[in-house]
Amino acid sequence: MKTYFITGILVFIASISLNAQDISKNALGLRLGGNDGFGAEISYQHALSENKRLEFDLGWRDGKNYDGFKLAALHQWVWNIEDGFNWYAGAGGGLGSYSFNNNNGNDYTDTFAFIAGDIGIEYNFDIPLLISLDFRPEIGFGNETYDNNDLDFDIALGIRYQF
Repeated sequence: MKTYFITGILVFIASISLNAQDISKNALGLRLGGNDGFGAEISYQHALSENKRLEFDLGWRDGKNYDGFKLAALHQWVWNIEDGFNWYAGAGGGLGSYSFNNNNGNDYTDTFAFIAGDIGIEYNFDIPLLISLDFRPEIGFGNETYDNNDLDFDIALGIRYQF
């Protein structure tokens, strides 16, 4: 029994070592996508350890009848798949503001908060370039003026320079 226990601990430690990888200390770029029309975000990632990082996104959204901006902060865990491919998951939240114009010519402005999850896949090139595709469900909280108290699904393509 003691042998199985020690063997199990050694296998667990070896699996952690195999899954550990070095992520870039910093990455700066764009995250392109959106949940309601085209949106773009300036994205910054900062490594906290071998497989944890923070991501900050400052984005703007525009559509036929609205304009807005959003600031998101996420804590992410990164796992290596194989040869430069990683997958990651995380959670966080943020704040935003928008201006909405309905068909009657009335303008509405609101600020809101949201909580978000994040899951995605990324590829680290041999050059300092990172490309990613992620899915970020968000739950918004704000006034009832415009329907931002709901679940939105944000899908985006990211491209970042690593340094």
